[in-house]
Amino acid sequence: MLSYPIALEDDDASVMATCPDFPELTTFGDDRDEARARAVDALEEAIAARIHSGQDIPSPSAGEIRITVPTLTAIKVMLYQGMREQAIGKAELARRLGWHLPQVDRVLDIRHRSRLDRMDAALGAIGCRLEVRARDDASVAALSASARATPPTSVGIKAHGG
Repeated sequence: MLSYPIALEDDDASVMATCPDFPELTTFGDDRDEARARAVDALEEAIAARIHSGQDIPSPSAGEIRITVPTLTAIKVMLYQGMREQAIGKAELARRLGWHLPQVDRVLDIRHRSRLDRMDAALGAIGCRLEVRARDDASVAALSASARATPPTSVGIKAHGG
């Protein structure tokens, strides 16, 4: 789970959502629920733009109100950040996997619905292992309460080196 804080602010007849970790993210909704829903889409677009331009994806900061990116997006962020940390380019990842460059582009494309086995293989090629866990609702609620003080970068979905 990759969860970022957002700020919701009443703005005339609508609600504005911004994210301190992504200054470029600003969106609006008719009410708080719609603003939160639009903020998820805007966050995915901000992440996609940063990946496309080769920029860093920040770790989530603390905040009371949080939005969570879809699981596949979180996995793609882990792959991208792992590649950056190890200075592995797309060509090198393609070589390690025996793939063509368009296949690598797709596993890094937030808008592309990559298969989980492809994501697992790509993470493996950079020395990471994907772990997936399910938590019951009580565990998630307790975790959400503790995240207000110390936000997790990943919970339930982790890429481990080695």
